[in-house]
Amino acid sequence: MKDKYQVILRPHITEKSTLLREDNKYSFVVSRDATKKDIRRAAEEMFDIKGNIINVHTMQVRGKVKGRMNRYQKGRRPHWKKAIITVTEGTRISVFESI
Repeated sequence: MKDKYQVILRPHITEKSTLLREDNKYSFVVSRDATKKDIRRAAEEMFDIKGNIINVHTMQVRGKVKGRMNRYQKGRRPHWKKAIITVTEGTRISVFESI
């Protein structure tokens, strides 16, 4: 198993993910080769919520083509993977509480 800090890279904070917190769902940017089991184990260790994770959903997000890098080439943002972790009622993840 990879290190927990190599699996979960950072929280993914948007308007939609902020609204999902009301349903006890938290969104993270994760490593592209991480599995659902890896993400579950890393979240349980990082946030001390062992046994409180109900579900882990993952999705591959395609990078967007943005503007021009120079006169002839277009730039591209990288592909990345997102995980949405659902926790039991009353469980909070401390990373999101200060936001």
